[in-house]
Amino acid sequence: MRPLVHLIVLTALITACSKKIHPPYDTTKIPKAPDYSLLSCWAAHPEKEDEADKLPGKSQFSIDNPLPAIDVFFVHPTIYTKKHNANWPWQGDVYDTQLNEKVDQSTIRYQASVFNKSAYVYAPRYRQAHLAVFTTGNDQVKDQALQFAYEDVKGAFEHYLKNYNQGKPFIIASHSQGTIHAARLIKDYIENKPLADQLVAAYLVGIALKTDLFESLKPCTSPTETGCWVSWNTYERNYYPQNHKEIFAPALSTNPLTWSVDTVYAQTNLNQASVLRNFNKVYSNLCDAQNHQGLLWITKPKFFGSAFYRSKRYHIADYNLFYGNIRENVSDRIDTYIKLKNP
Repeated sequence: MRPLVHLIVLTALITACSKKIHPPYDTTKIPKAPDYSLLSCWAAHPEKEDEADKLPGKSQFSIDNPLPAIDVFFVHPTIYTKKHNANWPWQGDVYDTQLNEKVDQSTIRYQASVFNKSAYVYAPRYRQAHLAVFTTGNDQVKDQALQFAYEDVKGAFEHYLKNYNQGKPFIIASHSQGTIHAARLIKDYIENKPLADQLVAAYLVGIALKTDLFESLKPCTSPTETGCWVSWNTYERNYYPQNHKEIFAPALSTNPLTWSVDTVYAQTNLNQASVLRNFNKVYSNLCDAQNHQGLLWITKPKFFGSAFYRSKRYHIADYNLFYGNIRENVSDRIDTYIKLKNP
């Protein structure tokens, strides 16, 4: 499914979910726990061939050879969006082949792959909370489902640290639900702890996070700053989402074309490359970007079929629209980190 068309479906699903009576949270209806010693429980892992290894386009992207000893721990967004599975209505099953294919062919291909130029990508499968937790209105169900998902992410990170990290620098990256978990991971394991020295940067995208979310970890304010974090939520220019003042206005918004947090307008010619449905087709100068009151505003992109895209929300394409710029920025921050540590 086309990533931007997917967003139309996602919006419809959210609307539909808000009108339904959802099942209660039943702790006896939980899928089997992931075993992170198995490569199959990783959507992306350096020891196997996966969608995070893919390169869009035909020749304009490359992978550093050799790769620096840097890892990315990527936490994927909500892909469990369809009808609730009767066996485990609120948590995705990491052994569900169909769900895993959807994870791999969407977020891993279009998002996690952006990091493969200059780092090794680790992306755990986890018992993600169903999309409906964000619209159910039942805070207890939401908290239980997200907490359960976080326990898996936490377990995966602990396994990564024990078995793969070996003291290497790393990047934390995420999108949407994944960002909720990644932010908690930083608070629990990294901020004000020895691991903070190994953090190159954090890309916490697709959820409104207040600028003062962390005590000591500061927002990045330049393209090469390290030990900091970036975040953005993409909407069409002049549009304000519901609860904008309460949720988005206090949030950090990083412009992925300039990597600044100011409100200076970035023209389309700064946009190096975007990737939509056809992973082998790369769009140059597809959209502009400007920070505005906690939102990343863009002018509606023009591409084949864009006339049929009616939503003002570009959540599903937070990474896709700025694919080339993110790719280069990751490399730039890694280069700076290495130089600072090895002057």
